[in-house]
Amino acid sequence: MKRFPSVKKNIDFQRAYQTGVSHATGELVMYVCENGLSHNRLGVSCSKKIGNSVVRHTMARKMREIFRLNTEHVKQGLDIIIVVRKKATFSTFQQIEKAYLNLLDRHHIVIDLK
Repeated sequence: MKRFPSVKKNIDFQRAYQTGVSHATGELVMYVCENGLSHNRLGVSCSKKIGNSVVRHTMARKMREIFRLNTEHVKQGLDIIIVVRKKATFSTFQQIEKAYLNLLDRHHIVIDLK
């Protein structure tokens, strides 16, 4: 089984925060920067303000699934960092996915939409 392409190192997160471009909605903040690879990587940041570990992990799993389902519609070679906001915990999966797709469109990295 292949490993999920994720951003794990703090230096990669810091590079995205400092050099990447960000856009936000009520549920999510997205930072995007080049990673020099042939594929995209996802990093998810959930503060303790969001909720306990169960809530934070649930949000991270939802974001990984949304990333996986929409990866063929996104330009490759990018690090995509998602910062989850408190409002996302009250949103459905479809609302979070809509916010994610909106942010991809605002970053102009969508190849084609469904």
